[in-house]
Amino acid sequence: MPATIPIIDIGPFLAGDNAAAIETAARLRWVQEEIGFYYIINHGISRDLIDAAIEQVRLLHGLPMEEKLKLKVDERTTGYVPIKSTIYVTADAGDNSQYDLNENYRIVRDRSEDHPSVIAGRRFTGPNKWPSAEILPDFKTVMLQYYAAMEALGHSMLPLYALALDLPSDYFDELFTDPTWLTRNVHYPATKPEDNQFGISPHTDHGFITMLPISKVPGLEVKTQAGDWMTADYVEDALIVNSGDFLKKWTNGRFIATPHRVIAPKEERYISAFFYNPNWDVRSEPLPSCVNEDHPAQFEVTSFLDHLCNYVDRNYKKSSGGEAKDPAVS
Repeated sequence: MPATIPIIDIGPFLAGDNAAAIETAARLRWVQEEIGFYYIINHGISRDLIDAAIEQVRLLHGLPMEEKLKLKVDERTTGYVPIKSTIYVTADAGDNSQYDLNENYRIVRDRSEDHPSVIAGRRFTGPNKWPSAEILPDFKTVMLQYYAAMEALGHSMLPLYALALDLPSDYFDELFTDPTWLTRNVHYPATKPEDNQFGISPHTDHGFITMLPISKVPGLEVKTQAGDWMTADYVEDALIVNSGDFLKKWTNGRFIATPHRVIAPKEERYISAFFYNPNWDVRSEPLPSCVNEDHPAQFEVTSFLDHLCNYVDRNYKKSSGGEAKDPAVS
């Protein structure tokens, strides 16, 4: 197991180089089977756009608490999630016993009021709660530009994942026509933690892949398969990418979901994590290249939306959009 997180240059692949696609997919396969985390460079999202989005996250969390609570998360599970709302119990990643020291603002893919999922009242499909333009005039515009860029990047990487799994390059296209992506726009305050307390406690992510502009303020740590914690160092203009529990299910355990945590920072830390996921009704039956007589299916099959709801309900307090009791239990 390497002591550092590997870097993958996806620029040649994005430029349409077929040889680079095959080479990059082979590299990705190794990373996802052995580490679960990697940096991407030359990904095409401008530093200016990322900086503008993080600045909007900072401004949002700087609002008075009474303004943030007007936007508090509800049964649709979008909106503001206060500090100390989570204890992660869905993965055997640590003996988590203290509520996490972060506040976040959850935004999902922006859908119209007549979208079938919005009409049906499905969770994690909107509508979003946006702060007033009088208070944060640029927030919605900047964040939607940033999310559009991240969604486009996630979609552009689907052929890499297909090739890495020995599938046709367009295999995932019809499964991501209306992706159930969501975002955590997080403030980690510079607060002294109690014993066994974190900015976010050891956990695995829920979904297909997570994409995160790496912060200059340290805190993110990744657990190796040997059980050690390695720091996710800052890499200029890179995004860090990792796979989640749904992809682990979908690949029948072939692509790992790696535990990670955020140490409570010594200065204010702001991030915007983008969770790129398939359509709500996609089911986790093992992909055809990941199951056979020697390696039978090993996980319960669920739809993506049911999988996501179970994840949030178990990790988040009921007052913050989940079902976990106080204290949270599995």
